[in-house]
Amino acid sequence: MLTRKIELLVGVFLLSGLLAFCALVFNVANVEVKSNDQTYTLVAEFNNIGGLKVRSPVKVGGVVVGRVTDITLDTRKLIPVVTLTMDKRYDEFPETSSLAILTSGLLGEQFIGLTPGFMDDDIAMLTDGDKVHDTRGALILEDLIGQLLYSMSSKDN
Repeated sequence: MLTRKIELLVGVFLLSGLLAFCALVFNVANVEVKSNDQTYTLVAEFNNIGGLKVRSPVKVGGVVVGRVTDITLDTRKLIPVVTLTMDKRYDEFPETSSLAILTSGLLGEQFIGLTPGFMDDDIAMLTDGDKVHDTRGALILEDLIGQLLYSMSSKDN
């Protein structure tokens, strides 16, 4: 009887350890389990997305308000199209809002920064499926270094 009780306790301990490990993996990978009725979708076109990835955060002033859910290439215009899934709690962004691809630190991960536009009675709010027109692509460090070197060499001539 005592052996059976010890085996049961060991099993419960292992199962709880496995559940804690799964929770840790989901937390580290920034995976959130949400239903579709708690989110809405926005679409934006960028000239260059740099190292932006699916599941990258969308932030307003450092607060995560959404995530990148899809990155595709528009076959007609040949530019990247990014689909964002926004939390329904943050649904008061005017259509004059802008998106920019920013970097955490000098060489950190890239994320999308959302800057709310001005509010007026005549301006509608962004809703499910809307397209954000005011976008700024990623600044590529190699391009900036190349421009600096080119400007330095043209001053010498």
